[in-house]
Amino acid sequence: MSAPPNAATGALQVFPDKDTLVQALAEHLLALADSTLAEGGAERFFRIALSGGGTPQALYTLMASPDYASRFPWARTQFFMVDDRFVPHSHADSNGGMLQRLLFDKVPVPPANIFLMPDSGAPADAARTYETTLRHATGLTELATTDKATTPPLLDVCLMGIGTDGHTASLFPGLSVLDNTTDWVAHCTPATAPHTRLTLTYPAIAASRHVIFLVAGASKQAVLGRILAQDTSLPSTHVTALRDLTWYLDQAVAPPPA
Repeated sequence: MSAPPNAATGALQVFPDKDTLVQALAEHLLALADSTLAEGGAERFFRIALSGGGTPQALYTLMASPDYASRFPWARTQFFMVDDRFVPHSHADSNGGMLQRLLFDKVPVPPANIFLMPDSGAPADAARTYETTLRHATGLTELATTDKATTPPLLDVCLMGIGTDGHTASLFPGLSVLDNTTDWVAHCTPATAPHTRLTLTYPAIAASRHVIFLVAGASKQAVLGRILAQDTSLPSTHVTALRDLTWYLDQAVAPPPA
């Protein structure tokens, strides 16, 4: 059995600037949604997990624009979260609140199709609650481990980013969540970033048909180079996908010519 697609071997899609980058990715997401729904039948949802961050915010703003919003299949898409800070959705640092303001409040997506992470209670309970939500929404009791398995993917698309320390989602260096191979969702408290977090674990991310890293800016070039060189000390290096893993990059972050 061949190894699954991973972060070090993912295809690189490079665009001249951030605007061109997010436009290309928005069109790619639309194409993936249309093809997934065409293949899956009338009852099939397109399932995507979204991340926070500055570059994704530009993507969500574009997706909420009238031209794009009029073409996207909102009623047949279910939206999940890759991770979030465990703060109220009204908090400035909440990814869920950001998604609601920039995207969901501006497009015709049914509220029942939006699955934000919990923002109250005990973090461990909130993580279990969100895993239950994933199980109920998808109808899955186990995670797919290969693209050819009879078990469907948990997600069609998992949209990721990276930090300058090599973290992705809320999988930060040195945290015990990196070793969690049983839960789909976990909580953690990074020493180097504010707030306790809820995050998808490696197994849940790996059960995604398409994993897409969206990265822009020269500040990420060095860490991207380390990931592509298979630096296993970086959490992002260990991300895999069922079918394909793709890097969407602007020219500023792209590896220099060999």
